[in-house]
Amino acid sequence: MELIGQSRASLAAYTCAQVGALVPDGQAGAMLPVIARNLDEALQRTGRCIDAVRMWKPGSFNYLHSSQYCQYLYYLANTIWRNERDTQACTRLFLLNKALNGIDLFYEIEMPEVFFIGHSVGIVLAKATYGNYLVLYQNSTVGKNHGVAPVIGDGVVMYPNSAIIGRSHVATGSVIAQGVGVVNRDTPGHCLVFAGNGGDLVCKPVAQPAIEEYFRV
Repeated sequence: MELIGQSRASLAAYTCAQVGALVPDGQAGAMLPVIARNLDEALQRTGRCIDAVRMWKPGSFNYLHSSQYCQYLYYLANTIWRNERDTQACTRLFLLNKALNGIDLFYEIEMPEVFFIGHSVGIVLAKATYGNYLVLYQNSTVGKNHGVAPVIGDGVVMYPNSAIIGRSHVATGSVIAQGVGVVNRDTPGHCLVFAGNGGDLVCKPVAQPAIEEYFRV
């Protein structure tokens, strides 16, 4: 994958410098070898997303593209967590992503192989089950209720200010409209989900799978 404006070595150093500026405890330098060991895998995972997203140029990563960089920081932190269980490095990367992009996406969360962040500000994601080809917009929330987390199928779209909470099963192809909260509810799949009365949902069939708008499928 082409790295626009960076080499692999300079991208690792750039990421470390950002961590050092955010958490000036003198320990950022120790992250450089950790990042270097895991960078290729993290970029491979990032590249899989980039190649799948219709509006992004395949095979090209731009560190100044905030959504791409947001997903890179998550994949880097999650890759380090998977491979080394280095909580110090992972926490610093999590905090950096939160500070730069306004997203609360913990490194232990297993995001899908392909997902797309339209605008990252205000996104909060819990440890839930996430299907592939997920689309997230600003201020979308996935959260637990009394310790129970949602199950989200493939090709789900969460428009701004939407939420999926608790014992909810959001089936494949569900599109959650702006401002709608799915709380301890299920959706039938391949539907547009609107708010009804008393917390109920109104689900209408979709004419075309939403993932075709966002992804190369």
